Amino acid sequence: MDKKIINVKEFTAAYGDNVIIDNISFDVIKGEKFVILGGSGCGKSTLLKHMIGLYRPAHGSILIEGDDIAKAYGQDRIEILKNIGVAYQLGALFGSMTVLENVMLPLEEYTDLKKDAIDLIARMKLSLVGLTGSEEKSPSELSGGMIKRAALARAMALDPDILFLDEPSAGLDPITSAELDQLINQLAKSLGVTFVIVTHELNSIYNIADRVIMLDKDTKGIIASGDPKYLRDNSDIPIVQKFFKRQTDEQLDS
Repeated sequence: MDKKIINVKEFTAAYGDNVIIDNISFDVIKGEKFVILGGSGCGKSTLLKHMIGLYRPAHGSILIEGDDIAKAYGQDRIEILKNIGVAYQLGALFGSMTVLENVMLPLEEYTDLKKDAIDLIARMKLSLVGLTGSEEKSPSELSGGMIKRAALARAMALDPDILFLDEPSAGLDPITSAELDQLINQLAKSLGVTFVIVTHELNSIYNIADRVIMLDKDTKGIIASGDPKYLRDNSDIPIVQKFFKRQTDEQLDS
């Protein structure tokens, strides 16, 4: 039986009186590559920020391996956060640190390991993402694709069960984007990590997603879910067809 590693139940997100997402529920299965997608303003990033604990739901719950991240405090909250890793869209690397120091940071903050062990682990994580030889570089010396890889290495520093990626392919050329997709697939297979990915890049969606949910700005809910290629070929919902086939209303009607 598939294990549910994340449970989102009757979740509502709002900024004041402005409801962004209204009463959605879904599960993420352990080991899958789960993609959150949708048009601009549909709440993809808002949902992600709630799932990693930056915001608290207006209603409902988000359970990470059975623990409600919105209701956890103190050490309980720290233990949940140690089991998730986040790679942000622009990398969010510290420019005053080397690549190696950026990856070492979570280990220094959340473990009692000695300096030599932290150094070794950080180098291993950089090796996993193909950045051996870039340890002493500063973020400003890295290409866009290398920044994404370094951010991914830092997100993996504490060996989390779940990795959250925010628009991993944004700003990358097609070849670099495809290489990053391949890396995500390799890591998911070799490490058994669960990926939750926010993206609107169709090629990446088809390359990596085991399952998707599509958010809709107008209904403020989930308008479609399942295998992206199946949705592309079989959905009878116009907005879903337009998204997956990159079509305008006129093209869809022709």
